[in-house]
Amino acid sequence: MSAADVLAILQGAVVTVTLSLVGILMGLPIGLGLALLRWADVPVIARMVAVYVSVLRATPLVTLLLLLFFALPNVGIAIGPVSAAVLALVMNTSAFNCEVWRAALMNFPKEQYEAAQSVGMHASLRFRRIVLPQIVRVSLPGLVNEMSLLIKVTPVLAVVGVVDITRAAVRIGAETYEPLPPFLVAIAMYAPIVFALVSLQRFIERRQLAAEAA
Repeated sequence: MSAADVLAILQGAVVTVTLSLVGILMGLPIGLGLALLRWADVPVIARMVAVYVSVLRATPLVTLLLLLFFALPNVGIAIGPVSAAVLALVMNTSAFNCEVWRAALMNFPKEQYEAAQSVGMHASLRFRRIVLPQIVRVSLPGLVNEMSLLIKVTPVLAVVGVVDITRAAVRIGAETYEPLPPFLVAIAMYAPIVFALVSLQRFIERRQLAAEAA
């Protein structure tokens, strides 16, 4: 492998990290919002959210991506490969995040919420001060696992022409007829990305434990 080949895979890593971060940063709050709608059991809306989440969780990411990429232009919505990739990632991960958040909300002790209500805390303050800190701690391992999976499924974006780490490695292997070296480099680049997520999770958990002990 030449230096240019390594640089090409590095450029693919930038694409992987960028798209994954966008998906994560948008998918987390959207998933939380969907979970809150189900937790609040809003009539009709909660049922619609449940169906929406179930459909997205059952749909393979590559199928969702191709549907968005080819179907939206047919209804007058122009969409490029990167936009389709971001939209598919956000829709996919927000559905799975919704279930992680909802599990934490379902197990949240309601007596704490009712106690805060009895002393006059309004709904938004109760959520920020009482509910959110506790469900974040409970949900963190599941959310980080979903983030890691999101990073590892980004190679499917290649079907619409997005060049990520794996796509770049495949191209180089095809050009050089030596597929092993570029894939070893690709693995070496995926590892620190996922390790950074796990390290962030442990850092947040330590901060939470320190705050509780104080």
